[in-house]
Amino acid sequence: MTEDQLDAVFGALADRTRRAILARLTEGDATVAELAAPFAMSQPAVSRHLKVLEGAGLISRTRQATARLSHLEGGPLQEVTGWLGTYREYWPEAHERLDALLAALNEPSPADIGRPRVRTGRGRPGRTATPIQEEST
Repeated sequence: MTEDQLDAVFGALADRTRRAILARLTEGDATVAELAAPFAMSQPAVSRHLKVLEGAGLISRTRQATARLSHLEGGPLQEVTGWLGTYREYWPEAHERLDALLAALNEPSPADIGRPRVRTGRGRPGRTATPIQEEST
């Protein structure tokens, strides 16, 4: 998939009406009137959305008698999913780095040994840090 095709697909998917049209087309082919029914917009407005989806390769349109049917084309969605999958590897690695950093921050340093721990008021506004009193036995 070229960069221009990728831009076209993401541009088409950026609109909630077009995403809703694609969701409807997962149930099967539909006419403009059928696709326009759930929306508070005219059939010409829906037709403009269909042209964007068709330009991105996400749908194809055919004639059946006097009706013009729209059909979902899954290929571009599969290619975009593959492209996004390359970034899926980033998140586990980022989470592992964050976990390691948090663990390191939670370990006391040699300078902290023997010092009283400080309570910060648990993030509530207007609270100041107060030492925690250790119980002596």
